[in-house]
Amino acid sequence: MARWLPSTAGLARLCHRLNRLKPLEESTMETSLRRCLSTLDLTLLGVGGMVGSGLYVLTGTVAKEMAGPAVLVSFGVAAVASLLAALCYAEFGARVPRTGSAYLFTYVSMGELWAFLIGWNVLLEYLIGGAAVARAWSGYLDAIFSHRLRNFTEVHVGVWQVPFLAHYPDFLAAGILLVASAFVSCGARVSSWLNHTFSAISLVVILFIIVLGFILARPHNWSAEEGGFAPFGFSGIMAGTATCFYAFVGFDVIAASSEEARNPQRAVPLAIAISLGLAAGAYILVSTVLTLMVPWHSLDPDSALADAFYRRGYSWAGFIVAAGSICAMNTVLLSNLFSLPRIVYAMAADGLFFQVFAQVHPRTQVPVVGILVFGVLMALLALLLDLEALVQFLSIGTLLAYTFVASSIIVLRFQKAPPSSSPGLASPGPMTKEYNSFSDHIQLVDSEAPEPGQLRPALRPYLSFLGACGPGVAVAWALGILVASAITLGCVLVFGKSTLHLPYWAYTLLLLLSVTVFLLSLLVLGAHQQQRQEDTFQIPFVPLLPALSILLNICLMLKLSYLTWLRFSIWLLIGLVVYFGYGIRHSKENQREWPGLTDSRYVVFPDGSLDESVQAVQPPSQATAQEPDSVEQPPCP
Repeated sequence: MARWLPSTAGLARLCHRLNRLKPLEESTMETSLRRCLSTLDLTLLGVGGMVGSGLYVLTGTVAKEMAGPAVLVSFGVAAVASLLAALCYAEFGARVPRTGSAYLFTYVSMGELWAFLIGWNVLLEYLIGGAAVARAWSGYLDAIFSHRLRNFTEVHVGVWQVPFLAHYPDFLAAGILLVASAFVSCGARVSSWLNHTFSAISLVVILFIIVLGFILARPHNWSAEEGGFAPFGFSGIMAGTATCFYAFVGFDVIAASSEEARNPQRAVPLAIAISLGLAAGAYILVSTVLTLMVPWHSLDPDSALADAFYRRGYSWAGFIVAAGSICAMNTVLLSNLFSLPRIVYAMAADGLFFQVFAQVHPRTQVPVVGILVFGVLMALLALLLDLEALVQFLSIGTLLAYTFVASSIIVLRFQKAPPSSSPGLASPGPMTKEYNSFSDHIQLVDSEAPEPGQLRPALRPYLSFLGACGPGVAVAWALGILVASAITLGCVLVFGKSTLHLPYWAYTLLLLLSVTVFLLSLLVLGAHQQQRQEDTFQIPFVPLLPALSILLNICLMLKLSYLTWLRFSIWLLIGLVVYFGYGIRHSKENQREWPGLTDSRYVVFPDGSLDESVQAVQPPSQATAQEPDSVEQPPCP
């Protein structure tokens, strides 16, 4: 027993360290970065991050190999899935106007380890995404010159036959990344000006493609003689959706840039909504005219739009499309190089990544070390690697981040609000604290005004077994069960009874059980009191919309190949080595004078004895210095 107690205390302390949270009320408007971006700047950053290689390359690939003319449905479903995630990002971006995007949102709600893993995956997403776009940019430019650049490189450098490596080194792709890194390191205003220029040209070209494409449209190309509208059926549409989702991943650049926005509470939600609407409209309309201009089965996946105009006898239009594609891909490159160093900066500023990346240039006020280091690394990937097999890898990290952000919205919505009236904008003064203490006292006396996370008074007679739980406990368990049931339901919907090797009755029973548990979890969440804030944007219909986002993201992740999951697992293991080797010891939360305990406002995995075990192993100075008003009632057993 004597040996068992210390090990239990050590395990409790480790669990506390892994699940400790970044205090939400510390996210203030004060920053070492420069707040200079307007709503228009953020909107064009979002458009530039989404409308790029996906429009000019992905559209033709999905139409020919996965969905046929129903590619426009795939883009529509992917846009809805992205919209659900975008609403969650919009609430967080307005409420926590700090750089870090999904990483920060997870840190303030789910825990440190989960936040690091999300940031680690987003980092890889930007690295591979930027390198893939650079190679697509190089390929389009090379096509304009009849592939002379590729032929020159193959003749004078040689051709490689190594798995995962490109057939030849792409010096042009690496060079454009280095040039873009140099421009981005000059400051946010320079990056924004370049993005404005390229985005304006790209939008004009897209409008040209849509207008001329509808003029040249042939409805016969959707007829049964050409294979019909959906030649690959529903399965093909969903497979296309999982790939088309990659086209919309760029909107999180807006949330990542919220620390440099002038008025993030208004600008971030508005910019996310406008940019996602513009991108979705562009993808759906362009895929429509593309499959109406030429038969879907004859498309050239590498340059579908330009080739379609060439084949209809409009070679001059093909050159305009190629020029527009290069401008659009430039905006995506700028978006990736703009976002990636800021995610790394946020992680380094919190102590979870190497401190050199937290340095900000005193004149340009950007994390110049991160821009240059990761710009060079991205250029090396574009120079050497064959990135075609890694395109799906981009989606899995993003889908996981979206799932955690949706879960974080549910967690925070059922937590007690921070003391200040505008969370994340100001620290409460003495009079505010006194007023909040009085308000808390009134809430304790008045049972008709429950705290967030408590059961609604009108439902207490019917759900009395939940009324005895502490604030947030039943919500935490309901959220965990909801995610588990969403995974089960996703497997049933995606794989079907034939793949799962289940008889019809067992398949039907599993489907009904998973749907029932999912709906019951939603009802339990909805029966509890939520936060209501008038001064910041809040996503409507919580927990319904975040729960649908979780379910849809899980279904899309299950559609990805097993090799994608294998690569993803390897990257996660590398991230765990980095976190336990460096991050857990250098975390700023670990170095606080009074680490504090994870109180009931932030409970995700509640355990009645965990707080007591952690407090028991604290040094006496820390245990006595704990603020008395931060210790709340323990959850129900």
